[in-house]
Amino acid sequence: MQHYSVIIVGGGQAGLAISHYCQKYGLSHLVLEKGRIMNAWKDKRWDSFTLVTPNWQCLLPEHPYDGDDPHGFMNREQIIAYLDRFAEKVAAPVLEHTEVLKVSHDGSRYQVHTSNGDFVADQVVVAAGSYQQPIIPRLAERLPADIQQMHSEQYKNPGQLQSGAVLVVGSGQSGAQIAEDLHLAGKQVHLAVGEAPRCARFYRGRDVVDWLTDMKYYEMPVHEHPLKEGVRDNTNHYVTGRDGGRDIDLRRFALEGMELYGKLRDGDARQLQFTPTLKAALDSADATYNSINERIDQYIEKHRIEAPPGQRYQPLWQPPTERESLDLATAGITDVIWCIGFRPDYHWLEVPVFDGKGYPTHVRGVTAFPGLYFIGLPWLYTWGSGRFSGVDQDACHVVEHICARARSSHWKQASGLYQLG
Repeated sequence: MQHYSVIIVGGGQAGLAISHYCQKYGLSHLVLEKGRIMNAWKDKRWDSFTLVTPNWQCLLPEHPYDGDDPHGFMNREQIIAYLDRFAEKVAAPVLEHTEVLKVSHDGSRYQVHTSNGDFVADQVVVAAGSYQQPIIPRLAERLPADIQQMHSEQYKNPGQLQSGAVLVVGSGQSGAQIAEDLHLAGKQVHLAVGEAPRCARFYRGRDVVDWLTDMKYYEMPVHEHPLKEGVRDNTNHYVTGRDGGRDIDLRRFALEGMELYGKLRDGDARQLQFTPTLKAALDSADATYNSINERIDQYIEKHRIEAPPGQRYQPLWQPPTERESLDLATAGITDVIWCIGFRPDYHWLEVPVFDGKGYPTHVRGVTAFPGLYFIGLPWLYTWGSGRFSGVDQDACHVVEHICARARSSHWKQASGLYQLG
């Protein structure tokens, strides 16, 4: 079997960032990608997708944003072009269309079994991300066969849908933006609203991301966050970069005809039931929105910065009642889009590093099992770890650990003291 110092599982931006540093430090390595390079960006984003953070935050290794609109928001095609240029620069040794079937450790090295042959590695980096197994509830099985169902990763554009109304389940970043996409296309949208928070796009003359950058929020490591590792379970704030960037306000959508409900609870082929949580969810999202802006106000006042005046968000609409049921036929529902996230799927990784929820335990990507690392996960170390802004520093950190362990192993071998760890 072919032997490498490092095998990297996943050919997205995180995996290629690791390859960049492996090349810099002269480590023999191989990237294994189940589909094609940058597969998630090319195949699992809807057509109107844009970044929700400004372009200037794209800071891949030796490949910062290179366009002419740093404060804009790249669309899907521009993102793919940016990533393709990064992939061309890195020129990583990649085996595409190669599924990793099993990774285990024999007490000395990692055994990597794939659909394209078997390999041996001294160390392994998992760069497969955390959005692996789309969540679709068992309730979906009860819906009528003539209702088309899809997960958010399958959604491309309103043209995929049938001619009736659509139910979007979930109001995180994907759900809120897909609901907006359909709403703007003139579809009758019914939205089951979850607990996702929201934030302003612009406040007091600047993008909120610019303010939070100045406030050093994005430099905060996970161990200093008030929630510690618990922040990794948080749902992302909904906002959009579409059309130059703007808030997403579900209350405004309701005024324009979108039908809002609380969380989807149960149902059958005829009727769905919802929990009466809509008002609480909207109020909570707005409270987060105002809280972030208040922290910006405090920062401006403390540093005596000249800026336009700020103001609290005041609700544009209140739900007149908490509707707890929806008759599918009466509402004309012909499509359902499940936007309730993903669950991790590391069934192929037979190494004891997971917690009770199936998430890897690590410190900044370094696990307690020698030679096994993770990269590209939300809040791996900072807010930017799962984004273009933080993967560079995380990849550098991981590869430095890889190099240190490789040097230690070589010394042990040369001294006749080689052992695991």
